Amino acid sequence: MKEKGQRWRMAGAMSGTSLDGVDLAVIETDGVSVTGFGETRYRPYSEAERAVIREGLGTWAGDGRAEAAARVVEAAHLEVLEGLEEVEALGFHGQTLAHDPEGGRTHQAGDGARLAKASGRQVIWDFRSTDMELGGQGAPLAPFYHWACARWIGAEAPVAFLNLGGVGNITWVDPSAAGPEAPGACIAFDTGPANAPIDDFMVARGLGPRDEGGALALRGRPDRDVLRAALGERYFARMPPKSLDRDDFSGLLECLDGLSDADGAATLAALCVSAVGVGMQHLPSMPARVLVTGGGRHNAGLMQGLGATLSCPVDPVETVGLDGDFLEAQAFAYLAARVMRGLPTSAPGTTGVAAPVGGGRRSRP
Repeated sequence: MKEKGQRWRMAGAMSGTSLDGVDLAVIETDGVSVTGFGETRYRPYSEAERAVIREGLGTWAGDGRAEAAARVVEAAHLEVLEGLEEVEALGFHGQTLAHDPEGGRTHQAGDGARLAKASGRQVIWDFRSTDMELGGQGAPLAPFYHWACARWIGAEAPVAFLNLGGVGNITWVDPSAAGPEAPGACIAFDTGPANAPIDDFMVARGLGPRDEGGALALRGRPDRDVLRAALGERYFARMPPKSLDRDDFSGLLECLDGLSDADGAATLAALCVSAVGVGMQHLPSMPARVLVTGGGRHNAGLMQGLGATLSCPVDPVETVGLDGDFLEAQAFAYLAARVMRGLPTSAPGTTGVAAPVGGGRRSRP
């Protein structure tokens, strides 16, 4: 076990629910604090690769479509790792194909042991299973890193990190807590759909993979009836902890059939913003500010909507010196260090697990 105070250079990789590609980032950490940031890389998926992964969404281990998606994910990770500087280990999240917290199961495509052998690097992976076996939701997993980031930026009052990927999730952080696993240090949960339904809507309408910068949504008007019906889903009334599968709200697209392209995009953007607004009611207190990470921070419609809806400042994480394109990849580098230190990676306030628990498997070349 690593002694407290010693530090590693760790790499982390993330292939998120937006299905855009693989993010890789290097940080320096002892699994508690972060003292430096290293190289970052991005390897986009091709349209053909994205199609294979989409075909695997909602499938479980043993399904041929899941196996095909796993091979795509592993190959992309091997490519992004080529020539990477020396690191102690890689935190490998894999690609979430299905997530069923109520059923106590989750599926991240990609075999860390296979990746370790092929890359010649130590790999820490399968971060969610232990948490779910002990009654947790298995998500979100970035909150412990958000606590470390709050300390790194010198926050003195509680702040919130809002990740707008395929699904939205928020972490309320008390930077004065002794550690991320301490009672009350982190409160986290999925807020609701974010980029995933917007991206799927764009693809379904033949408009490209995403609404670049929110340009289409900014030209439209949200349909209030669709919004009201969507926000009436029982998920939004549930108290945290709670988490979502990427496609839990896939039926939304059928509700948009009578709307123009612009109005459909505007409705989905408004739902993302409204879901965050509802989620803020579950936080222990209003944070001093909300720091936005993930692809959604590039969507002007989402950022304008959040600024108008929330009663505290809303800014991209770049305003405090962090990199919103690679924060989740960095999070899995941080969690990998915690696994190697034998430290918890989730807690009651983040996943609803009964007590702080360490997850992750360790595979050597």
